[in-house]
Amino acid sequence: MKSGTRIITVANQKGGVGKTTTAINLATALAAIGENVLVVDLDPQGNASTGLGIDRQARHISSYDVLTGRASLCEAAMETAVPGLSVVASTLDLLGIEMEISNAPDRVLKLRNSLRDESVPYSYVLVDCPPSLNLLTLNAMAAADSILVPLQCEFFALEGLSQLLQTVEQVRGSINPDLGIQGIVLTMFDRRNNLANQVVEDVRAHMGETVYETIIPRNVRVSEAPSYGKPAILYDLKCSGSQAYLQLASEVIRRERRLRAA
Repeated sequence: MKSGTRIITVANQKGGVGKTTTAINLATALAAIGENVLVVDLDPQGNASTGLGIDRQARHISSYDVLTGRASLCEAAMETAVPGLSVVASTLDLLGIEMEISNAPDRVLKLRNSLRDESVPYSYVLVDCPPSLNLLTLNAMAAADSILVPLQCEFFALEGLSQLLQTVEQVRGSINPDLGIQGIVLTMFDRRNNLANQVVEDVRAHMGETVYETIIPRNVRVSEAPSYGKPAILYDLKCSGSQAYLQLASEVIRRERRLRAA
């Protein structure tokens, strides 16, 4: 692995919180400001791959092949329409990965071993997880330097967060002692909704500086973009969602610099 490569896993076991949208657009924003970025799609649904414009028929080598040792990470990486951004695409084969590798002694270390076995030419690797705490998510956490948690501004936000943080602690205690929380990003925020404003206050009160200053608004243009196979930043740079993801990328980089200096 290239010295200085940072691996950030985007995870939340709850679906519909903007996890894949965040992975796609944060990766695009990082690439837009000069970073060389790889997205590893570990969700069998493959929405990150689709949202980055990778047709299902073109996914000849996938993250499944990487986890099963049939291909290296660099062999699986495909360039996207975004300069500086590549993706290891997902296929439905991932649905059978637990049966394939469950008996292997290094079953939770497959992704980490792949990253360490080769010199990957990326400054950031973002791993998009399925909306569950399964073997794929454990592989992503075992490989990561830190976890980025998208959290929807809704009533049960904190309840789901506690379960995820507990899993992170378990991974830190047994597999990856250096794993940290990069940050929590509040998503799908509607300022007209009093409940959403209350959720922001509650999450900040409970989690403090772990929560990013940047809040991702609920935005129609961001929702439309994946159907065109484009990140929102390519689809409509000026919309509020795209601008928020650019701000988030700057904030992520500032945090990473502080972590490296610590």
